[in-house]
Amino acid sequence: MAAVPHSGCAPMRNITVTVPDDVYRNARIAAAQLGTSVSALVAGYLEQLARSDDRFQRLLSLQEQTWAEIDASGTGYRASERLSREELHDRAALR
Repeated sequence: MAAVPHSGCAPMRNITVTVPDDVYRNARIAAAQLGTSVSALVAGYLEQLARSDDRFQRLLSLQEQTWAEIDASGTGYRASERLSREELHDRAALR
């Protein structure tokens, strides 16, 4: 893949994607209805996919950090240490 200069932005890459004719035709129609190009649709999808993966990684890291903090506190995490079964299901307390 070769880098393609883009007006003042970071270099961009060209990619080749092979799809069936009907998929391409429908994509062109959708792009025209949205006032954009198939290339812009694909680029937008890939950007969204990359952001989604970044978000997942951030959430996973946050989860690992939270578990580490719980473990470091020495108290651990056991729901049974917080409420008894009777307290947990005490409907009167919820009213």
